Amino acid sequence: MTGGKTALDKSAVRTILVRAVNWLGDAVMTTPALRAIRESFPDARITVLANPLVAELLAHHETVDAVHVYDRKGSHAGLRGRLRLARELRAERFDLAILLQNAFDAALIARLARIPRIMGYRTDGRGILLTHGAPVTPEIKQLHHVDYYLAMLSRFGIETGDKRLSLTVTREEDEDAARLLSEAGIAAGDFVIGINPGATYGSAKRWYPERFAAVAETLASRWGGKMVITGGGGEKNIADEIEGALGGRCLNLAGKTTVRSLMAIIKRCDFFVTNDSGPMHIAAAFGVPLVAIFGSTDHTTTSPFTERAVVVRSQADCAPCLLRECPSDHRCMTGVSVDDVVKAAEQLHRALVVQAEAK
Repeated sequence: MTGGKTALDKSAVRTILVRAVNWLGDAVMTTPALRAIRESFPDARITVLANPLVAELLAHHETVDAVHVYDRKGSHAGLRGRLRLARELRAERFDLAILLQNAFDAALIARLARIPRIMGYRTDGRGILLTHGAPVTPEIKQLHHVDYYLAMLSRFGIETGDKRLSLTVTREEDEDAARLLSEAGIAAGDFVIGINPGATYGSAKRWYPERFAAVAETLASRWGGKMVITGGGGEKNIADEIEGALGGRCLNLAGKTTVRSLMAIIKRCDFFVTNDSGPMHIAAAFGVPLVAIFGSTDHTTTSPFTERAVVVRSQADCAPCLLRECPSDHRCMTGVSVDDVVKAAEQLHRALVVQAEAK
């Protein structure tokens, strides 16, 4: 079928397996799709199959009943591991598999698990394995990722009127974050500026540590804020460089948080300055005002999906190239100045203050 909607007997679906995507940021952008699934199947048991990091991200999510970890580097490694995973899933007797991930592997595992209905985009040569396949048209490819996932579901009558991103942290996680900040001298009423200088995908997406430090220092001075640096273990050197440039006048949490504690810290921030990254999307999901610096990636498809964000990018003729490493002079990032980011942050902050006063 090349157009319209394909029939799905929803009454026959009581248990659903959702194959999550593999990157944290992409997973955040699937949360409206998870809401559509929950609203379309309010009484079904929904289990998400995800790698360990995404499993952490989606734990406790309001739309999900259970998370099944797909450990490709451990118990599910190799062919034997895939077969073990398929047996685990087969025992749960799922009625429907919804593949948000595009890989052939996702469809193969669903088939091996003997799930009778398998839904997803017809990509990566897996169309023959799907019972409910959707084509990826040129128009679909141009959609923002949030709409990309929703478009596939809509084809089968799975829809929502609420496209907001959403994440959930527990009260205990909020309290732990508050305690961690308090121990660093950041009180409950302090204005917290989050600085996220990393980007897991590659260095082409990363702005420069000394510029992040200059932006953080300027905004903290003008707003009376406290500075917190976030990032993974692989970004510790970048974060340490920023901490050094700030003379230690910040809380450097790079490499010191789990996904869950990172979520709670970002939720506590009052403003966020970031590269295009997973933490950027986490901030967007929690409604944290943010400035996102884009270089090699496509802001039209992966920008923060919120009205409380501003994207700053240069007009480099080679961007977006979508490369992990820059093959030339990184002009897409050198063209973004400290003043550009500070100006964008102040304009957004001022607009939100005016908006709040008008209510």
